[in-house]
Amino acid sequence: MSCLKRVFYVGIFPVALGVAAWQGWSWWSWATGPVLASDAEQSIQIQIPAGTAAQQIGQDLEAAGLIRSTTAWKVWTRLQGVKKREGGLQAGTYSLSPTQPMAEIANKIWAGDVVQTSFTIPEGWNRSQMATALEAQGLVSADEFLRSTEAIPYAKFPWLPQGLPHLEGFLYPDTYQLPSEQIDADVIIDIMLMRFEQVALPVYQQTSSPYSLSEWVNLSSIVEKEAVVPEERDTIAGVFARRLREGISLGSDPTVEYGLGITQTPENPLTLAQVNTPNPYNTYRNLGLPPTPIASPGIASLEASLNPPDTEYLYFVARYDGTHVFSRSLAEHERAQGEIRDRIDAQLGDDL
Repeated sequence: MSCLKRVFYVGIFPVALGVAAWQGWSWWSWATGPVLASDAEQSIQIQIPAGTAAQQIGQDLEAAGLIRSTTAWKVWTRLQGVKKREGGLQAGTYSLSPTQPMAEIANKIWAGDVVQTSFTIPEGWNRSQMATALEAQGLVSADEFLRSTEAIPYAKFPWLPQGLPHLEGFLYPDTYQLPSEQIDADVIIDIMLMRFEQVALPVYQQTSSPYSLSEWVNLSSIVEKEAVVPEERDTIAGVFARRLREGISLGSDPTVEYGLGITQTPENPLTLAQVNTPNPYNTYRNLGLPPTPIASPGIASLEASLNPPDTEYLYFVARYDGTHVFSRSLAEHERAQGEIRDRIDAQLGDDL
């Protein structure tokens, strides 16, 4: 009888272990699974301050309805330590969903996959336009951004030309993403200068150019403002390069507009009085390049201006449809100006 009992107890022990293991696995599967089974897109933003302990993060996640068990969270984070996994739970703002398994949520926080804010700076914008757009997007105030553009960070970017009054022209136009909690004017400016350093600066350094870095960016900014149709960019750069070589004023409308803080339209073109107004940026009255760039040029204008092609043209005038009429002589140029003005006046008359 006692032997039978002994055999019985020995036989039931593995069964009990199996049941316990199955129950433990069932709990773990439940505890680490998604809170919601629905596939509907749901997003909860949660902020993890710097220095928050792993256990507190788990409690915050459970309180937000993102995980089911802080105990399971505690076990998971300890397992990562046993595995000696690189990194750790990182501070920041996260967009998480209760439809995600706990491990997916944890991996996202471990990797620092924080919420990003995106902003785009188009080619040809000046720093005032950037400031207005960044303020409108709620990222930084326009005044703060403009003040930061006047503090030249030579220590971080020693390649910047000496004596710059501001960073006009060197704030590379592109689409940027930043962690939402790390946005301020200095950070934005730093990443834009880093992009210039990565994209534009090597182009200049790898090419023999007659221009200094400052002159190159300056000329490229004027080409950027004048060239609307890509096919004309090289010719426009060639016209300006030829005029610089021959000591002829550039005669660029965008430089006058920049100096006066205005924008001309077909209905309201620059007046003779405006063109004759003394201004450091007036390239009708002043020979050579203006004091600083007038906008942020993109890579196409930077490349076109680096080694412009020779051209037979000395003048061009906008048709106000993005294209230009190019002329070899002043007489041709004045004739083209008159024809374009007559056409625009006729169109405006028809609209009345």
